[in-house]
Amino acid sequence: MSTLYVVGTPIGNLEDLTFRAARVLREVGLVAAEDTRVTGRLLRHLGISVRMMSYNEHNQTRRLPVLLDALTSGDVALVTDAGTPGISDPGSGLVAVAAAEGHRVEAVPGVSAVTAALSVSGMPADRFRFLGFLPRRSGERRSRLLPMVESPDTLVVFEAPHRVQATLADLLTTLGDREVAVARELTKLHEEVFRGPVSEAITYFAEPRGEFVLVVEGVSSQALDSSPDEETLADASRRLRELRAAGIGSRDAVAQVSEALGLPRNTAYRLWVESERG
Repeated sequence: MSTLYVVGTPIGNLEDLTFRAARVLREVGLVAAEDTRVTGRLLRHLGISVRMMSYNEHNQTRRLPVLLDALTSGDVALVTDAGTPGISDPGSGLVAVAAAEGHRVEAVPGVSAVTAALSVSGMPADRFRFLGFLPRRSGERRSRLLPMVESPDTLVVFEAPHRVQATLADLLTTLGDREVAVARELTKLHEEVFRGPVSEAITYFAEPRGEFVLVVEGVSSQALDSSPDEETLADASRRLRELRAAGIGSRDAVAQVSEALGLPRNTAYRLWVESERG
């Protein structure tokens, strides 16, 4: 049976492509690419001429049978525009079906924005949680972040420049003013990494440009040990319900209760969301 190679490609600097990846791309009969224009530039840089076919979230259903047919007669390489296929990019569907059909699936490791950002963040990476791209709507973003309020895991988030300010603001409201490493344009000419509190990151990236990876610290054991008691939480929930009934918005209600009871804003916000559900 033929082999499906899952090939990691550079996220910016073309020198990050491995020798093995270049060899595989030269030897396969077909390259399944997220965008053939992007991959075409990489292949031209390498002096490689090989047949390409687009495979992305918009056409993956109709492309699957075609790629499986191609695998019956030769090896295929799967690539995305940048990084490793299947990591917030198309790929898992083809891998699963190819493996089920009995084809060998082989990883050709390369650059990943997740591990690259973690490695320069200065934060623990022995336990981390990758959240990918958060939802576009603020309310949905906050709901996705709420379960992380008491998690000790380092968080990794991808974000586009036009949403990074809003995402940082939701991180601040939901998780508190934690330390964050904001990696911009990793491995590219204008690469930079901001390290500091979320509140300062919001000010620093007033006019964000480029691709972003946010690495957010997990909650510390000290913070967990100093959690408010049940009586305080019950009092906060009662006050928040009363403020909601009075027509007070979430921002003002959370600020009032947080200040009155000495609660962390993220805890007060979690209770506000819970009061909405109940």
